[in-house]
Amino acid sequence: MQTKKIEIFDTTLRDGEQVPGCKLDRQQKLKIAQKLDELGVDVIEAGFPVSSPGDFDSVVAISKIVKNASICALTRANKKDIEVAARSLQFAKKPRIHTGIGTSESHIKYKFNSTPEQIIEKAVQAVTYAKNFADDVEFYAEDAGRTDNAFLATICQEVIKAGATVLNIPDTTGYCLPEQYGKKIKYLTQNVKGIENVILSCHCHNDLGMATANTIQGVINGARQVECTINGIGERAGNTALEEIVMIFKQHHELGFHTHINTKMLNELSKLTSHVMGMVVQPNKAIVGSNAFAHSSGIHQDGVIKRRDTYEIIDPKEVGIDQSSIILTARSGRSALAYRFKNIGYDVTKNELDVLYDHFLQIADTKKEVNEQDLKYILHQFNYQGINYSSL
Repeated sequence: MQTKKIEIFDTTLRDGEQVPGCKLDRQQKLKIAQKLDELGVDVIEAGFPVSSPGDFDSVVAISKIVKNASICALTRANKKDIEVAARSLQFAKKPRIHTGIGTSESHIKYKFNSTPEQIIEKAVQAVTYAKNFADDVEFYAEDAGRTDNAFLATICQEVIKAGATVLNIPDTTGYCLPEQYGKKIKYLTQNVKGIENVILSCHCHNDLGMATANTIQGVINGARQVECTINGIGERAGNTALEEIVMIFKQHHELGFHTHINTKMLNELSKLTSHVMGMVVQPNKAIVGSNAFAHSSGIHQDGVIKRRDTYEIIDPKEVGIDQSSIILTARSGRSALAYRFKNIGYDVTKNELDVLYDHFLQIADTKKEVNEQDLKYILHQFNYQGINYSSL
């Protein structure tokens, strides 16, 4: 089955870094950027250059070391922002200027104290000016999730005429339901003249926990670029998680999409990002959480030991994790205990296991998790009581 390529636009270094407490120094940004390039992302949004001299310098430095990905710099819809972004991208092999403006009624009325007509005019002026510095210009319609579809289609059509190559349709506040967001993307594909000549992009936030679901619906309905971050970090509740999107496409072949991401690097990059940003990944986080491939229920453990895919739809090796974890708790069964004994070099018989299991439960009822030292203690206790474990 022939599948369609989806561009992966990583904004860990821009949207992700906007999280309070996640500020990175230049060397940290360079390390992540280099790993993102190795990972295979198509676009790295390296920063918002006009925001600070440090951010400008980081975009310059990233532009110099990245070999494959496009380097993108964010701007507002004004000349100074665009000029500064252009200077920051002077060494990029594939530069992209990302400019835009708020398009929802709320933004137009209360943020800009403006009119729809004036917003369209500013958008067109920004894209036109950016084209003087870069062939690749992405336009973002901020708060597109709450923007009237007809007005959104109008402004998209006008910026396409001005030379935009990518249209970013952000659900900035994480407001949309998946069906709503999908319909919004479909509406644009059907009502914007020239839409077939540009790339539609999804940029979804997770305020209602639907960033990934919204993004999938966006792609199904015509988007060909996904804007995401490692570990789903980002403003407020975060952004679409890169690792989730990539593995959904990889697992669900029937969707007909693929990326160029080296998924075996996902766990490594997740840990690196978590470490340098000081943002702990929640244990139950999909794909990269510490519990994503961990099993403590006896029924699940027995199934996984017999055949991994009874309870795992992803082979942990595909995302850079050596193996599943069998966590011993009071809910674990005999097969899990035997499995863990074998892992530390003791192949117990069924009769021996019956005796050991009773003592294991006594310990397990007093602890959240029974570890390797506990297992050795159990064996030692039974040896001490005179039971013959010469076969162990």
